[in-house]
Amino acid sequence: MGENMKIVVGSRNPTKVEGARIAFEQFFGEVGVESIGIKTKDQPFDEETIKGAIERAIKSYSSDFDFSVGIEAGLMKIPGTISGYMDFQVAVVFNGKKFTLGFGPGFEYPPEVVESAKAGIEVGKTMEKISGINQIGRKVGAVYYLSKGVVSRVELSRIAVTMALLPWINKDLYKLL
Repeated sequence: MGENMKIVVGSRNPTKVEGARIAFEQFFGEVGVESIGIKTKDQPFDEETIKGAIERAIKSYSSDFDFSVGIEAGLMKIPGTISGYMDFQVAVVFNGKKFTLGFGPGFEYPPEVVESAKAGIEVGKTMEKISGINQIGRKVGAVYYLSKGVVSRVELSRIAVTMALLPWINKDLYKLL
């Protein structure tokens, strides 16, 4: 593997592509990375987030690549939160036969963002209004704005993909072929 490894990310979002690249390079050295635009639900909730990540990974895979990666951010119902929901990045790593999942750290959006999302307005659109940053989800991510620059969307994507890679870097423990 290593230098010759090639991956494809099922998104044109630069924060997802960069997060995936960094995650793979932690374990495999330099990797070739391509990206393909895959359309999924605009604002996924709960299991739709996981399904979207799986769909992105499967639809972007071809035998030209060692792995494909799907990353989807979505709101998941979490009891005890202010808004009732937390946002998670879900990553899927697929080798053409099997896929593995990983989650990034969850965070909570302000209640107005969640209420807008429940009314059909993507969280990114509401966060653009709040932050004044156009296309915030493709740049630093809402988490960067909310964390005052401490955590970026690239980092959330890196962590989610890293978690999805654990079975691949420990094949004997996970009985992966």
